[in-house]
Amino acid sequence: MSKISISGKLKEILYSAGASLVGYADLSALPLDVRNNLPYGISIGMPLAPDIVAELSNGPTLEYFEEYKRINLSLRKMGEFCESYLKENGYEVGLIYPVLDKYDPVMMNLVSYEPKTLSTQLPHKTVATRAGLGWIGKNALLVTKSFGSAVRLTTVLTDADLAVDKPVDTSNCGSCTACVDVCPGHAPSGKNWAVGIHRDSFFNAASCRESARDTAQRKIGINETVCGMCIAVCPWTQKYIKRNDR
Repeated sequence: MSKISISGKLKEILYSAGASLVGYADLSALPLDVRNNLPYGISIGMPLAPDIVAELSNGPTLEYFEEYKRINLSLRKMGEFCESYLKENGYEVGLIYPVLDKYDPVMMNLVSYEPKTLSTQLPHKTVATRAGLGWIGKNALLVTKSFGSAVRLTTVLTDADLAVDKPVDTSNCGSCTACVDVCPGHAPSGKNWAVGIHRDSFFNAASCRESARDTAQRKIGINETVCGMCIAVCPWTQKYIKRNDR
């Protein structure tokens, strides 16, 4: 199958299967071990329900926690569907699941998670920016024009010769400080992201994790890293919510 035909057909079937965002990334500039020796990344995104996200301005809700898990499960199935399609057409693939499961040997073969730094070698959002889906916000999350920060991702690595999308190299957040001002852990510094800028230079992941767990415990009585306040206040997320509030 040609580059054009496989690229178009794959996007067609992924959108038909329920994906809301699909982009192709050229990952050849990254170290081989980071991308499992595969040159391309397929970034697949699905949005969180706007009515649920709209209720997060003051902290997480149980509805959000359930929606978060539902979308992650849907993304896992979407990634496996993409993986099966590519394998059936003779391509090598590797699926990175949307949530790290330390007991999942498939996941651990593809990407290493460093608990001390709360980071992975190949974040989904990195592939998403290379695939042109959005930029990294001051909250260290992917921001898209369609859904703001209210989007979850999965990634499929492959050797299929895809027609890659134009990458996004700089932030579109400008002088906005909405997520900076609302964060209970003061995790975002307010600096803008650009390619080559390390997350730790503009965002404190440890503070985010600690405050998210504390907020979730106080608000909904669960010991999980779930907050969502920065997602809800993002102006791009607000546009998504208002488009669907009719």
